[in-house]
Amino acid sequence: MMGSRRERAFTLPGLRMERVALMDGVVRIEARVPTRTGPCPCCARPSRHVHSRYLRRLRDLPAHGRQVEITVSVRRFRCANADCPRLIFAERLDSMAAAVRARRTGRLDGIVCHLGMALGGRPGQAIARRLLLPVSKDTLLRTVRRRCKPPSGAPRVIGTDDWAWRKGLRYGTLICDLERREVIDLLPDREPGTVAAWLAARPSVEIIARDRGGGYATGARQGRPEAIQVAGRMASHRERQRVVPARGPALHVGR
Repeated sequence: MMGSRRERAFTLPGLRMERVALMDGVVRIEARVPTRTGPCPCCARPSRHVHSRYLRRLRDLPAHGRQVEITVSVRRFRCANADCPRLIFAERLDSMAAAVRARRTGRLDGIVCHLGMALGGRPGQAIARRLLLPVSKDTLLRTVRRRCKPPSGAPRVIGTDDWAWRKGLRYGTLICDLERREVIDLLPDREPGTVAAWLAARPSVEIIARDRGGGYATGARQGRPEAIQVAGRMASHRERQRVVPARGPALHVGR
């Protein structure tokens, strides 16, 4: 299966295969980085002073009806630059092999992302099991969000809600970018004036999703009167008719 050391093929870019074994129905590959030195991630200065080693395990694409696991012997180096704040660093694998701190190879991570985009969570998990890919529905969705993250920019669609700095005593306002699914700001209170000032400083906001509280409706009207407000399903009919402009359809979302 394997020839001499010179004939051993690279399992992944930047890795050299050392040993292959079949254990408990899993193909286990031992590999290492063939270079003698490693560049410091902070100062980029190469070093050959090995401090220690550890094993890093990566899941890879299945082969011949069996799961594949690659065990990489990773070296820790002492930085040769006395002025560098990074005294000890672990060598980095090739970016095409595996990302930093990743537990899957780059090619397996790409397949997981495609499954998540095409099928979603639960259906993708069911197909992944048949393909011998040990991923859960949450892993599929996390991978899609991480790889398909939209470019950063000014928020266009936001959501506002209150949250407790200290339950029953002090509340603030949580503001999320609903297109990126990220928290973008925390306001110290939930007063309409605070929300209005925040919105007035961000003219890019076009749609505001909020709860049925009248304070957020007032703040949105004062800060961004031309923006479309999206009220929760539990809001009153009169309130929904008031906050949604006549130029657009009424928008309602569930709680």
